[in-house]
Order: sequence, then structure tokens, then C-alpha cells
Amino acid sequence: MASVNFDELNVGDELPLMRLAPVNRTTLALYAGASGDHNQVHIDLDFARKARQPDVFAHGMLSAAYLGRLLTSWVAQAQIRELAVRFVGITQLGHIPHLSGRITEKFQVDGERRVRLQINCANQYGEPRLAGEAVVALGPQ
Repeated sequence: MASVNFDELNVGDELPLMRLAPVNRTTLALYAGASGDHNQVHIDLDFARKARQPDVFAHGMLSAAYLGRLLTSWVAQAQIRELAVRFVGITQLGHIPHLSGRITEKFQVDGERRVRLQINCANQYGEPRLAGEAVVALGPQ
């Protein structure tokens, strides 16, 4: 995590792109165990096919966690003030998460300097999977 200086940031600046390992069955099993989300559509091929899916697919909240990881690679977790996401696509096995963020606003609240970010999780083809917004604090005035 690098030191981030509010005064050196501009609207339109982008966070460093983060590319993760391809989503695989092991990732889904580990996430199911860690999160307690054992929905069968994410871990049971037969169940997924009965649900008219070609295979199991990633938990939406796994991709949301990846966006949290993007933020915490940029600032400390304690600096995150808001995080909101919308699920806009399914992350299939083999998809490679590409996480990005862009500053859309600089502002202050009670003397605390903050930036608003547009954040996204897409696959390796550029197809969006999650879209969201975050607010992070970057220190007092």
C-alpha cells in the first residue's frame, strides 16, 4: 500500500489496475467455506446445470471482496468510509478478474479530506461483472 496524498490527486486519476488469478473450483470452494455461503449453484455442477447454467460460477460477494482488496491495496481499511456495489454480470470459471477505480470527486466532511471513486470488476474480455462506488478518507485538512 502506497502513501496517498490528497493534494496530489485529481478527478479522473485512476487506481493501479489489479489483475487476479483466474476463478477456479478451488477458489469457489475456499470462498464458500470462508463465507459460509454454500449455495449449491456455486459449488455443485449438477445443481448449476439444473438451474440452466453451463457450470458453477463465482459468488457475487467474492467479486465484491475483490473490490475491497483493490481499495485496501491503495489505502488502509480504516480509511474506507463507504462501499456500494451492483452486480451486473456473472463471473464464470476461468474468468480473470480485472479491478479498476477512478476518482470522480474530491471533497471534505468535517475537516476530513475524502475522494469518491468509481470502482469496477470486469473479466479479461472487459465485460463488467460488478460496478460500484467507494469513498475513502485521506486525512485531515
